[in-house]
Amino acid sequence: MKDLKYPFLDLGTVNAPYADELKEAAIRVIDSGRYIGGQEVEAFERELAAHTGSVYAVGVSNGLDALRLIFRAYIELGRLAPGDEVIVPANTYIASVLAVTDCGLTPVFVEPDPSTLNLDTSLIEQSISPRTKAILTVHLYGRPCYDELMAEAASRHGLIIVEDNAQAIGADASWPSPRQTTRTGSLGDAAAFSFYPTKNVGAVGDAGAVTTSDADLANAVRALANYGSDRRYHNIYQGFNCRLDPIQAAFLRVKLNHVAEETQRRRALAAVYDTEITNPAVLKPRKDMPDGSVWHQYVVRSDSRDELQAYLTDNGVGTDIHYAVPPHRQPCYGRYASLYLPLTDMLADQVLSLPVSACTSIEDAHSIARIINRFKND
Repeated sequence: MKDLKYPFLDLGTVNAPYADELKEAAIRVIDSGRYIGGQEVEAFERELAAHTGSVYAVGVSNGLDALRLIFRAYIELGRLAPGDEVIVPANTYIASVLAVTDCGLTPVFVEPDPSTLNLDTSLIEQSISPRTKAILTVHLYGRPCYDELMAEAASRHGLIIVEDNAQAIGADASWPSPRQTTRTGSLGDAAAFSFYPTKNVGAVGDAGAVTTSDADLANAVRALANYGSDRRYHNIYQGFNCRLDPIQAAFLRVKLNHVAEETQRRRALAAVYDTEITNPAVLKPRKDMPDGSVWHQYVVRSDSRDELQAYLTDNGVGTDIHYAVPPHRQPCYGRYASLYLPLTDMLADQVLSLPVSACTSIEDAHSIARIINRFKND
């Protein structure tokens, strides 16, 4: 592919402003002689808990492991059991579903709200059966997915709410009222974070975390992530090796200090797109006011998505598709291929993500909007 004037994402550019701080963090860890656990991990956990408003944070190896550890911990604590149903959004990245099935739980796919692309909370109640024990809400593309309908359904049926917060660190939901907000990561009973390098707060490698205000759950997650051990040579669970490396914790401490400015930058770019893209062939995402989204992705829709993507590439604009194949259409989930999820299938053919990272300036966003407005009008 030819060089693009407006790249979708370049991690070297993203990390360049923090290079000196990241190098200092790496040296600090190297000089410490502590390469598993230790002060950097403990400090990051305290800072992440404070950032989200949770009581506890547990650093782990990646976002998928964070979700898996939450569900496994609930099973070990007797709050879930293999075969229990978990409501999941049909429109999500496959990791959300992998965590459910890996623990022997049964996903119940729910269609998205076409105005937000997140799980349609008005469909939760009708999706609950006597076997339903949890809701996995995914704050997709950085937009919070939590409201009164979800909270009331969970309370009425005694359901656990797990947040997949891989894409929404720093986002705020209007909860418990339109005049109050609560940060994602502390809305439900537990939350999983991914710090994959492309995320708004990205490590220099893989990393993840779990947040919760439940001491028993936090302790179970921590033990499971460390071979099932609550102390040395004492294994209370058949666990895993899913610990957060201290060098990644040190890098994340640097990045967490800049999450507010990263969010402000993305909201400013989204505001340009929202105001200036006027092409009727391109449907923009719903813009909430106040804007609680952190715009991990700015996802437009078009019936001519593939043509639009090719046009943008030809005009120097990098794009990506999140996601071209929904989980129930993946080969590994053939048993769900017959599900009737028309909106999810339609979105997979329509969605296109525009540049919205630190690689994109406000001036770039203006130019990209003008290019989009010429689509099918040149």
